[in-house]
Amino acid sequence: MYRLYWTAFISLLRKEVTRFGRIWVQTLVPPAITMTLYFIIFGNLIGSRIGHMNGFTYMEYIVPGLIMMSVITNSYSNVASSFFSSKMQKNIEELLVAPVPNYVIIGGYVMGGVARGLCVGAMVTGVSLFFVPLQIEHWAVIVSSVFLTSVVFALGGFINAVYAKTFDDISIVPTFVLTPLTYLGGVFYSLSLLPEFWQGVSKINPIVYMVNAFRYGFLGVSDVDIHTSFSVLILFVILLFSLALYLVKKGVGLRS
Repeated sequence: MYRLYWTAFISLLRKEVTRFGRIWVQTLVPPAITMTLYFIIFGNLIGSRIGHMNGFTYMEYIVPGLIMMSVITNSYSNVASSFFSSKMQKNIEELLVAPVPNYVIIGGYVMGGVARGLCVGAMVTGVSLFFVPLQIEHWAVIVSSVFLTSVVFALGGFINAVYAKTFDDISIVPTFVLTPLTYLGGVFYSLSLLPEFWQGVSKINPIVYMVNAFRYGFLGVSDVDIHTSFSVLILFVILLFSLALYLVKKGVGLRS
């Protein structure tokens, strides 16, 4: 029985990887180009005027945040668009009646999003090497934080696709929620630059913990406690997965 579940999971994962791999010019190249522009504008042009931040050059400081930003957006968008397309084309109905648990279906789509997020993250990391030599303090922190963050936003994309009724609904959350939270998540600055009140407000933003955990893995510095960061990540994975499982079980947005 579990062999059947594993086969179903791998089949879904392979389908998702093939999907974004077949159109790699649209799914993998644009994020790398966008991040290259960020490196040039914010790193070289503006960074040279800003100087150092927390003991590092501005370029060194923002590279981990830019890598994480690319992982977040691509993990989210891959699952949101893929699952919504399956829902609109009625393909998801075949999965729902198949003899596999709902968590296998969710896992297949989410891991597909994680695969795209990590692929883009690796490409952006490679691009960053043309601008700044990366130093790595904690490999385990880097790998675990980027994986958990990718899972969180892949689950977020899945939930968005469940509720979405049109393709426009998919773009609402990234535009009005995801983008503002990302730009205010400490990607381009240290929280220590903010007044004490706004530092406290910023810590309500979960992306702050994700970016700082990833930055700690590279540079060994963080604006928030690293243990708190991983606690937030694990909590969001559990909450979002539970919500996704409940929505699929109840057929919310899936059964007319």
